[in-house]
Amino acid sequence: MSSRTRREFLQLAGATAALATVSEAMPAPVYAADSGPSNSTLQAWVTDAGHRYAEQPKLSWTPASTAALTEDTIRIDATRQYQPILGFGGAFTDAACWNFQQMPESSREELLHELFHRSQMNLSVGRLCIGASDYSRNAYSYDDGDADPGLTRFSIDHDRAYILPTLRAARQLNPDLFLLGSPWSPPGWMKSTQNTLLGGTISRSHLGVYAQYMVKFLQAYRDAGVLVNAVTSQNEVDTDQDGKMPACTWPQEIEVQFVGDDLGPAIEKAGLNTKIWLIDHNYNLWGRAICELDDEKVRKYANAIAWHGYVGKPEWVQKVLAVHPDAEMYWTEGGPDITATDYETDWVKWSNTFTGVLRNHMRCIIAWNLVLDELGKPNIGPFPCGGVVTVNSQTKKVTRSGQYWAFAHYSRNIKQGAVRIDSQGELNEMSHVAFKNTDGSRVLVLTNNGSARPLTIRDSGRTTVVNLRPKSVTTVSWE
Repeated sequence: MSSRTRREFLQLAGATAALATVSEAMPAPVYAADSGPSNSTLQAWVTDAGHRYAEQPKLSWTPASTAALTEDTIRIDATRQYQPILGFGGAFTDAACWNFQQMPESSREELLHELFHRSQMNLSVGRLCIGASDYSRNAYSYDDGDADPGLTRFSIDHDRAYILPTLRAARQLNPDLFLLGSPWSPPGWMKSTQNTLLGGTISRSHLGVYAQYMVKFLQAYRDAGVLVNAVTSQNEVDTDQDGKMPACTWPQEIEVQFVGDDLGPAIEKAGLNTKIWLIDHNYNLWGRAICELDDEKVRKYANAIAWHGYVGKPEWVQKVLAVHPDAEMYWTEGGPDITATDYETDWVKWSNTFTGVLRNHMRCIIAWNLVLDELGKPNIGPFPCGGVVTVNSQTKKVTRSGQYWAFAHYSRNIKQGAVRIDSQGELNEMSHVAFKNTDGSRVLVLTNNGSARPLTIRDSGRTTVVNLRPKSVTTVSWE
């Protein structure tokens, strides 16, 4: 394995520490020609205590030379462009797909349309589990039992009842739906834990067989009508979850070997165009990300890091980009707590999270379970997660979380292929992030953590004023 020495790593850590508070440090923006806003009006939507993504009266532009500015101003510069946007979405866990399929058919179709159709929430990225996760009805892999190095038992039959139908329905509604597959555990006989999916570590002697297992999964899903666009080698590489749920630790040197010597070549040999994303864990593993991307064999097959938001800060992603500015960054897990008193109303918290993710160069946001019941079930693990939406197990009533309403302000307006553009303004109790869609339209998401306030938006010599409601998320869009 090619990697940095401990001395080199510590020197690097010191040199990049300052990046933790600078959101535009790496990589440098791309400068592009821009004609500025048209004379069209601006549309706005707000979520606050009394509104849920409610359309507001249209705004209009005023020449900057004649406009009266407010104390707070956001300046848009669409010529300074950052990362492209893959999209927004959630996880099709076993539990989520089970809950979808327990709904009456008409209600299920209505909810799927609401979540995935381009005219609605327009969710365009999804994550699926390669085998069981903690949010499954039971622990399973695609080859359970005694050691089977020939993979003669391999089968995805478990997924045919409700997971594959849900995935096919979602992609029919949004044909551009990008799917990421993540395993929580290899089959137990490939691990050090005596044939259990719970906890443990992958056995190095089975890496080649496991690569073939992953390829068989990709081929079987493709043959079942669901193309998986990318995979990670392991969900949350740095924890075995105390053996309480399907999990598996992957030391850095094993992931490097697996991607560079086994999985990458196996995918290539099979003729699959499947991307590999690394790590799939928290921001605090930024040093590991640097070292894995340093490895020449890894970089032949992988140039992307998947991040979770449970530990650390999104700014730490820039430590990686300072060394590997061409690497791609994605945010692949985070969700609400079903026991939280503000489960239905924490849209400000989630919008601040999303803004921090996007301002630090990540290209997608994937929530955890799309749908769970009112108790956060099915769940064989120790965590009290909630879904993006809740479907009551008895009445089938749909409840939308605060995270759902935060998503609405991003996914409904920021289209797949958009680029983040520069927005400047140091404002107290407020965050902001801006985008340019492929059709030239602009989108600005404003998260107000405080009281009501007027805000000036300035773009290419024109200004407009939007009145922000207290504790609100506001999206403004214009041509």
